[in-house]
Amino acid sequence: MTNKEKYQRAFSVLHASDDCVKEINDMKKTKRVYIPKLAAVCAIVVLVLGLASITYAADIGGIQRNIQIWFRGDQTDAVLEVQDGSYTLTYEDEDGNIREQSGGGVAYDMFGRERALTEEEIIEHLDSPEVEFREDGSVWVYYHSQTLEITDQFDEDGVCYVQLKDGDEVLYMTVTEDSYSMSSHGYLAP
Repeated sequence: MTNKEKYQRAFSVLHASDDCVKEINDMKKTKRVYIPKLAAVCAIVVLVLGLASITYAADIGGIQRNIQIWFRGDQTDAVLEVQDGSYTLTYEDEDGNIREQSGGGVAYDMFGRERALTEEEIIEHLDSPEVEFREDGSVWVYYHSQTLEITDQFDEDGVCYVQLKDGDEVLYMTVTEDSYSMSSHGYLAP
C-alpha cells in the first residue's frame, strides 16, 4: 500500500458538514476579481496619454481651428493652422478649388525682443483689408463684404485715400501704385 492510499483511507471517514459544502459551492459561483488600485490608475494614465498623443498627432502639434474669413467680399469657411508664429490657411475659392495661403511673422515687445505672432494677431491680420493690383491695371480694395474699385481715384501724385466703414469701425487707407497702409486714427502719409 502506497502513502497516497494510506492517506485516502485515513481521511475518507471525515466528511464536511452541509453548511460548509454549501458555503464552498457559493464561493465557487461568485468569483470576484479584484484589480489593485495602482493597476487601475496606471491604466487610466496610459489611456489619457494615448488620447493626448493621438490628438497631438492629428494636429501635428499646431493649433488648428475652423474659422470664417472674408475673401474678396465673400465670407468663406477655412481651416487655420498656427504653429510657431506661422500659419497655413486652407479654403475653397469661388470656383470650388482648394486654395492654401501661408504666412507668419514676428512682433517685438517693449524691450526690443522678438517673439512669434500669436493666433489672435494672425487672425487680425487675415481680417484686415486687402488691395489687389490686377494685370489689367485696375486696383481693387476688399474689406469684409465691401468690394471697391479705386483705379480712377488716384491723384496726380499716384496716391489714393480710401475710408472703409464696418459698423462703428472706420479704417483709413493710403494706397500708392505699389503698396498700401492703414490706420484706425487717420490717413497715413504715403
